[in-house]
Parts: sequence; C-alpha cells; structure tokens
Amino acid sequence: MFEETRFEKIHNVIFEDSTEASVLVAHEIATLIREKEKENKPCVLGLATGSSPIKVYEELVRLHIEEGLSFANVVTFNLDEYLPMDKGNLQSYFYFMHEHLFNHIDILDENINIPDGMVSNEDLYQYCIDYEMKIKSYGGLDFQLLGIGRTGHIGFNEPGSHYNSGTRSITLDHITRVDAAPAFLGIENVPRKAITMGIGTVLSAKRIVLLGWGGNKAEILKETIEGEITPEVPATYLQNHENTTFIIDEAAASELTRVKTPWLVTTCVWNDDLKLKAIVWLSELTEKPFLKLTDKDYNNNGMSGLLTEEGTAYDLNIKMFNKLQHTITGWPGGKPNADDTNRPERATIPKKRVIIFSPHPDDDVISMGGTFDRLVEQGHEVHIAYQTSGNIAVSDEEALKFAEITQSLCPECKETETIINFLKNKTDHDIDSVEVRQLKGLIRRSESLGATRYFGLSDEQVHFLDLPFYETGTIKKNNISQDDIDVMCSLISEIKPHQIYAAGDLADPHGTHKVCLDALFESLKVLKSESYMDDCWVWLYRGAWHEWESYQIEMAVPMSPDQVLRKRHAIFYHQSQKDGVMFQGGDSREFWVRAEDRNRLTAKKYNDLGLSEYAAIEAFKRYHF
Repeated sequence: MFEETRFEKIHNVIFEDSTEASVLVAHEIATLIREKEKENKPCVLGLATGSSPIKVYEELVRLHIEEGLSFANVVTFNLDEYLPMDKGNLQSYFYFMHEHLFNHIDILDENINIPDGMVSNEDLYQYCIDYEMKIKSYGGLDFQLLGIGRTGHIGFNEPGSHYNSGTRSITLDHITRVDAAPAFLGIENVPRKAITMGIGTVLSAKRIVLLGWGGNKAEILKETIEGEITPEVPATYLQNHENTTFIIDEAAASELTRVKTPWLVTTCVWNDDLKLKAIVWLSELTEKPFLKLTDKDYNNNGMSGLLTEEGTAYDLNIKMFNKLQHTITGWPGGKPNADDTNRPERATIPKKRVIIFSPHPDDDVISMGGTFDRLVEQGHEVHIAYQTSGNIAVSDEEALKFAEITQSLCPECKETETIINFLKNKTDHDIDSVEVRQLKGLIRRSESLGATRYFGLSDEQVHFLDLPFYETGTIKKNNISQDDIDVMCSLISEIKPHQIYAAGDLADPHGTHKVCLDALFESLKVLKSESYMDDCWVWLYRGAWHEWESYQIEMAVPMSPDQVLRKRHAIFYHQSQKDGVMFQGGDSREFWVRAEDRNRLTAKKYNDLGLSEYAAIEAFKRYHF
C-alpha cells in the first residue's frame, strides 16, 4: 500500500487483487442498505455492468443467502443499455444484472430500473427524461458503482460528454465497441448506440466508487487520477466529486507515478529489484544503455539517494548490467554440466519433466512457442496441458464448415444433421448445444495436435483437461470449483514436474487466463507439502496482449530467425483462430503478428539497454509458492 501523492487528484486505494477489494466494496454497500433499512428509507443504488463489478455482486448474493442481507428496501438504477437490445438477448445488461444479482436476491421487481434497449426512436427523448426524473423522485442516488472504459468513459459517457449531461442516447466510440466485441463474437455484432445516465446524473450521487482491474486499465487510470479535467476523458470529471474513491488492483495502478517511479515522490528503500526498475526507467528516459549512465543522469532525475548508497554510477551500472545479463539463457531447462550460478535455471537436473499449462488451445505456441520448441529439442520430457476446450472461440461459420464436410462423408449421421440445423437456425438468444460445443472443441483439439506434432511432441504427452468452469456455452464462465482443482492436481501429481509454465497474463478479454491461473495457484497450495514439489519451479509467461517489463523478467530465452519462423508455423496450425479471430481484444493484428512484434520488441529493449542483439526474445517471471 502506497500513500497518495501530490500528483493524484482522486482518492484511490490499491489492493493486491480484485477479490479482496470487491468484498470490501460489497460490505460498504451492505452497510448502507442496513442503515437505510433502520431509517425506514429506500436505499437507492446506481449499478454498473461489465467484468469489473461481478465479484461485488457475488459477495452481495453471498451476504443475502448466508447472512440474511435483505434487498427489500433497495431501489436500483442501471447506468446504461445497448440500443437496440432485447431484454432476452444474452448480451443485454438486463440479462447480465439478473444473471449476476437480481435472480439471487429478494429485491422487488418494481424496484429494478434498467434502461429499455427496445424503446422506439419516437419515444426515446421522453423516455430518457422520465428515467432521469424517476431517479430524482427518490432524492438521487445514495451510492453509484462505476467501472471505467479504455476511452475514460463511465457508463457510456464517451469522450466529448458534457459535465452537466443527463440520461440520453449516445453513439459508442470505436474503442468501446472493440472492447465489447468478444462478448458479441465480433465487432460487426456490437450495437453502435446506447442509452446512458449522464455525467451530471452520476455526479449527483452522494457516494461514488469506481472499480479498476488489470494492466489494460493502467494508462487511462493514470490519466484520470493525475491528469487535467477534460471532456476527452469523461472520468476526470470525478475529480470534482467530494466523496469518490477509486478501488484498483496493483496491475491497474502500475502507471501511477507513486507506483511506477516512487523515487520521484518519496524516499525509497532501495532493494535490487527497485534499483533495476529505476535504472531501466532512467536508461529509457535518457536513451542511454546502462553502462553509459553518469552521475549527472542519476542526480538530474531524482535518484541522487540511490547514488549515495551505491557510491558511483559506474559501480551501480555494472551491477545492474550483470543482473539483467544473467536473465538471458538459451537453455530454458538448464544447461547440463554447466555452472548455473549466474543462469536463471538449474543444471543439477539435466533432464526435466515439464508441464506447459495453456489456458486456451493456442496460448502455448503464441506465448512461448520458441521456448516450447527448445525444451523438446534439448531432450526434456515436455507435457502440454490445455486447460479449456476453447470451443467458444470457434465461429459458427467454421463449425458449420466442418459439420458439412462430416455430413458429406457420413450422410447417415443424424447427430451431424442436428448440428447443421442448429447452426443454420441459431439466434442471439441461443446458447450452443452440447453437440455444437463438442464439435467446436474437437476443432481446437485437432489444431493443437497439429502444432504439438510439428514440434516433435508425442500425442501421449498432450493433455486436454477441459476444466469444468469453462463449459457453460456462453462468455460468462463459472468460478473455479473443487472439480477444476482436482483435475489440475491429478495431472501435476502424475507427472511430478521440475518445471511448470503457466499464463501470467491477466489481460485477455474474457478472463479465462485469470481463472486458469487461479486454478493452478490453488492446486499448488494443495500439493505444496508433497516432496516432489520441492524441486518444482513455476515460470509465468505473458499472453498475446502484454509482455513483462524489462525489469520484471527473470528468464529471457533468445530466438534465432529460424526459430521465429518455426514458432509462426506452429501458430498457423490454429487455423480457426486466424483471419478475423473473435477474441483479439483491442488489437486488430493477428496473434502470430502480435507474438512476433512483441518478441522482437523485447529483444530490442535488451539491446537498447546495452545487451546483445537478438532477433527475438520470449520472457518469463518466476512465481514462488
């Protein structure tokens, strides 16, 4: 926990993870509900949708079921809704709120207010006025829960929204539609308009709490908390609200000045990790490699205290240069019969048993295909474990193509005919049938086997876990359960690995990576006391969205131009994820292009800091359990 600084214009609290923070927010809401109940008054809540408030709603449901929290005196007003949007559509906010909250508590139906996504153009103006007046009839909002979009929007108040704006229709920003695209299975399906409460409506709330999770929100949160008030970043208007708190996790806070460059705002306790972080920052700021930094560079950029501890820039530069240099290895499994004192991995176990956990059936090759190839080539016993089927990322068109091929080969197969009929008649209200999900899962499975065989791995060493949390048929997944953990524990205890690789990238658009990582962490807790775990090291890779910062990297595996091409070919086996993939987030490049650009950029950063020049580098950070 850091103290707030002069740079910050909005009160904010940083938590290690979103779960603890969400529980705290839910309990604040529960306290308010109970206080209003004692006063025999309604508790008027403004509610948000999206991934950010889900755990808050889960805790409120738990408080109702297990601790008797009643919502009988609660009146809710939702921030927004797509336009047009039928209530029964799985992507509607009406469906979202009932799925996550209203269906599980004792709130009265007449006290639920969600903008009507099917209101006619003729009635829209008056409808918005009536929605606004209904909020005012209750004396305004007692508590407003918010998320924040990458454009800085709150609700659907996009850039350009006026300070005094009320409930109205609005045209959605392109970035907002891109971010929503995964849920709609493609940007072409995302509505272009919405109804939203206005900035003025939100600011009239007596208490505002904004939730921000994940590294993809870090830049906009810095701009909102530390920047000037501007209609181009509507969330900055919250600087003028006297009772607003931003609740954010460490990843979302990573760009704040007090977190990213604490030496600029306070006296630091300098450990080696912070020294490396500071010197990487100074090197990038001055555009100088480590070994060319001078005493003047340190003193002119708020780091004189560090020099006082270390003596001279020369000594410090060499020390940090060596620290970064020792992260580089062409032997991710350790180099046999070598001095491993200054290498990231152990040479003492020449042939290692390795599990590479891949949340989806392509994260292994996208994120660490070069390292995967190297581990197999260097004789380690490598196992790939695909944690989910990835079936939801296969388009209906792709599934129909395979079904029709199957029907051509087997005209009498009734099940194939059923699948084809379902796909041809599928509507926005339909969840994929079990048979369709199985087909889509088989498509991803066959693609995975193509890639692993290309790297020379036998099929016996490829494991399809199909973790139960994922198999809902919708974007919304279940929480991890004991069943998921049991599956993970079973594989780990069977293989008894010396190395585990897992996705530490929590920025994927639909949250599967985080659930898969949580499942691993819970499994490690269960198995920690087993003797074979004493020799097990866990390495985290990043996915298709972000890379570790240079100062965070603890193992850097260089790739030659030939290895870059081999990695590209392995990714190409995942044909259903090429050419307009559904879950690409806010980046229009295909995954193989992103992976190559990211690996090339990591290598360039190492070179800019004064280290050897490589074609590409894959990066890892060790997780200690």
